[in-house]
Amino acid sequence: MSGFEHFQKEIEDIERAIARLGVVLGIDWQDAAQMRTLAAQALDWHPPASVPSRQQDAELHARIELYGLMQLMLTVMTQSAEEGMLAHGGPIWKTLGHALWREIEMRQTGDAE
Repeated sequence: MSGFEHFQKEIEDIERAIARLGVVLGIDWQDAAQMRTLAAQALDWHPPASVPSRQQDAELHARIELYGLMQLMLTVMTQSAEEGMLAHGGPIWKTLGHALWREIEMRQTGDAE
């Protein structure tokens, strides 16, 4: 049994946290180009050797948290699919999920837009 037995609650919690970070980072969820860039950045991101304090770089900390939530989002979608359930979220979940899967798919097939 997975650690995500309550997929819908997990999805709602993750989406709410992502939405809050989107406000902090000024993300426009309607901007397809920004979504593609965000998905690529999240998939390419590696933590720096040292991270300044939150007071020194609040935006970096928000990005780190957002990228972690995006990874968790992919995990929930994958695990729910493995258990035969579709992970349905709200508009941010759908937009961001689509951008992530599209970026992953493009990398796997070598297609470029």
